[in-house]
Amino acid sequence: MRVASGAGAARTGNLAGFAVCVALLGYALYSQHALGLEPCPLCILQRIAVLFTGILFLGAALHRAGRAGAIAWGSLIAVVAAIGAAIAARHVWITAQPPGTVAECGASLDYMLDVLPLREVLAKVLTGSGECGKVDWRFLGLSMPAWVLAWLLALGAWGLFVNLRRR
Repeated sequence: MRVASGAGAARTGNLAGFAVCVALLGYALYSQHALGLEPCPLCILQRIAVLFTGILFLGAALHRAGRAGAIAWGSLIAVVAAIGAAIAARHVWITAQPPGTVAECGASLDYMLDVLPLREVLAKVLTGSGECGKVDWRFLGLSMPAWVLAWLLALGAWGLFVNLRRR
């Protein structure tokens, strides 16, 4: 059996990363619409991070990048995944707080985006609120934000691996 090498392996690896992002977003939409789990503002930011990570994987797969381009794609994927992982880590921290220590639910994300500057919206969302501290779903003992954290860390590492290895 022959293992793909060079640009073909990077393209396949980037397409695999894209497919994982699509699957994660698909499950997020399934959990929202079929299971009735409404996303909190931090969940929405995590979805955006997974979306952008997937777009970058797709861009890396479609672009016939040389060495410098592959380094750029891998680095961008890792940075975006790390930002999403930081948001997910904050969410995991909020869910670990004792009941009553997280502020009560605030205004909806749509309303805040309409009336506040983006910088203030991000500051308020990252502070977290009661809706972000509630855990409605677990798999193998981990909450959804914990799984997103693990997947984003893995995707960031995968993006670096497939794009930075020797061609």
